Amino acid sequence: MVVHKLRRAGGADAVTATAAVVAVVATGLAGCSRGADAGAAPPAGAVVGATAGGADADGAAAGGADAGGAAVGGAKAGDAGGPLDAVRAVPELLARAGTSKARTALEMATGGTRLTLEGEGGYDFRAGRGRVRVLLPEDGDRPRRRITELFTPGALYMKNRGAGVPADKWVRVDTASLADGNLVTGGATDPGAAAELLRAARHVTYVGAVRVGGVRVGHYRGTTDIGAAAKVASPRVRKALEAAAKGFTTDTVPFDAYLDGEGRLRKVLHRFSFANGAREVEVTSTTELYGFGTAVDVRLPPHRDIYTGRIAG
Repeated sequence: MVVHKLRRAGGADAVTATAAVVAVVATGLAGCSRGADAGAAPPAGAVVGATAGGADADGAAAGGADAGGAAVGGAKAGDAGGPLDAVRAVPELLARAGTSKARTALEMATGGTRLTLEGEGGYDFRAGRGRVRVLLPEDGDRPRRRITELFTPGALYMKNRGAGVPADKWVRVDTASLADGNLVTGGATDPGAAAELLRAARHVTYVGAVRVGGVRVGHYRGTTDIGAAAKVASPRVRKALEAAAKGFTTDTVPFDAYLDGEGRLRKVLHRFSFANGAREVEVTSTTELYGFGTAVDVRLPPHRDIYTGRIAG
């Protein structure tokens, strides 16, 4: 396992509001946070995102055979293009598909403890915007809490964040200000960023055919490089990935990607690992996509609903 040591230039004040989402699970994982960046708010009731045309292929098996025949969801070693090109093409094919539903999971393991944050929502790959409700683990005797997260180019919005923020208020954070570019600390990896990381895929091999959500897919395994991905990523996520490249001392990230018969990403697992003091924290971020063509309506909160006070870590 590659160890990613998260640098904290400037001390604890360099980590912003989203760090406390993960801190609910692992105390001190991302340090204390400073006041949220209210930034420039959109007009009240502004609607972003779009409805992508075309039906989803979830109900039918993707074309191709299993590992004994033609590859499912791209190309086997020796086929035209090959596994590397199949994986690197993922962001463009998702933009062509437009929108999808999404399930996320962020599993953390440290000191013998393993906890998982789960999310569900939708994403518009053309606009780089999405909405996911993240379910936090139990916190003592208190029931599990859901945080609503809005992914937008350059910013993350969170509602029901807790830790002194009124329940009806949103927190806005500039993702480029986060030491990991919000690959981990928000509790769910932005599906667009998860796909963009694959642009810099390396050493990709075709493992075989499996099923994800009832759909036959091709399983690919390899590594990616955060710094290299930042250089070729779409402008919407480039700054966030550049921040992540600076925040981790080692950029190499192992992944498993699952592509359907049209080359669309159905599932991807990225494995991050970094040092938190004397402890090593291992994080597996999983993004699963389905329901392509589903309408995604992301309404950004008006300025009056964005919390601008100081947030405790």
